[in-house]
Amino acid sequence: MVMYKLGQYVYQESPVHSRDPRVKLIAVIALSIMILQLNMAGLLVVSVVALVVSLLARLPLSAVLRSVHPVLSFFIFLFLVYIFFTPGRPIPPFPFGPVQISYEGLNLGILQLWRFFLLIVAASILTMTTTQSEITMGLERLLRPIRITGISSHDIAMLIALALRFMPTLLDEMNSLRQAQLARGANFNPRRLNQKIRAISYLAVPLAVKVFRRSDELIDAMQARGYQQGHRTYLRELVLSRWDYCLIIVIISVLIVVIV
Repeated sequence: MVMYKLGQYVYQESPVHSRDPRVKLIAVIALSIMILQLNMAGLLVVSVVALVVSLLARLPLSAVLRSVHPVLSFFIFLFLVYIFFTPGRPIPPFPFGPVQISYEGLNLGILQLWRFFLLIVAASILTMTTTQSEITMGLERLLRPIRITGISSHDIAMLIALALRFMPTLLDEMNSLRQAQLARGANFNPRRLNQKIRAISYLAVPLAVKVFRRSDELIDAMQARGYQQGHRTYLRELVLSRWDYCLIIVIISVLIVVIV
């Protein structure tokens, strides 16, 4: 059984993998804007589109859904905040003492969680179908207009690409630290608040040390390879095909319709 990590590129021969990275970046940006604007009916359509794209890319649905697992606890906390602290018409048998759950809170909680879920799924499909070098090249091409300000588009693109690349690495480091602490008898599910904070510190402090160490190793590796800031050329230049132009026109048209 093949195990997929969050943010890991999954090689496949598919029409999604073969698309220009600029098209996929524009699609994710446009989709993110639309997700924040749409209601539940619109989010249902976006969910169907995400499912179709995943099938076209031949991505395991379990791997795409697993991308939400690292933020699942945040989702649960956010949902509880919405349903308990949003005023409105109470759902029977509430109010139950000081506790009240309203129809408006339940509706808003589902809507917002659905939006966050689709945002993470869209980003996961992008990283699973696009290599780090393609993301860097695509971002650099899209950010070229900012060079008139004196800022290097390649430096910004490299910064974003490295952040995406190190997400799975940091998750691996955190899981390794957690397993090591559990082997030493640590409890990561205590009942008291001070014990919860102490349990988080058991992971946060050594993880921060490992992040700085990884950063130093990355800097040394880039310097050893003669990396320099500023504009650079690539062995393979990106060329938009006729299908890519058609997709960009369709994506931008749909975005304009949703906004207007």
